[in-house]
Amino acid sequence: MSIKAKDFEHTVDFYKNFGFEIVHSWSLPDFNLEKCVMLHNRAINYYLEICDENAAIPTQGRKRRPDDEYIENALLHICFVVKDADAARKQALEYGAKDLSQGLFELDLSNGTKTIPVRNSLVYSPNGEVIEFLEKIDFG
Repeated sequence: MSIKAKDFEHTVDFYKNFGFEIVHSWSLPDFNLEKCVMLHNRAINYYLEICDENAAIPTQGRKRRPDDEYIENALLHICFVVKDADAARKQALEYGAKDLSQGLFELDLSNGTKTIPVRNSLVYSPNGEVIEFLEKIDFG
């Protein structure tokens, strides 16, 4: 996943607090991209790319050229599996996130045949993307 950051350094620092580390950085002048980094969280083997806000790269919800078709944004949220969803939410709030779930959700995901209990919480990162903290469950 790739994020366009309003405040590049602050966004990178926010995710570094959750165990991500920079594994590569670059720029692409042809796309007005001054700064971009690839972060990796080894514990969950997840890669996250963060680019500066002026990058002229194609994104969903934004036309790159006037003749391009508008595409509605498909990203709903980022989901991280954690041991304790409420503790992760509180940690994110300490790092500058805004509370979205106002605590812990306990839900039953049912399809008529099988019901899976879920415990999660949600925040807005300082950059604005929605992050779900989902306690480890077995969908099998």
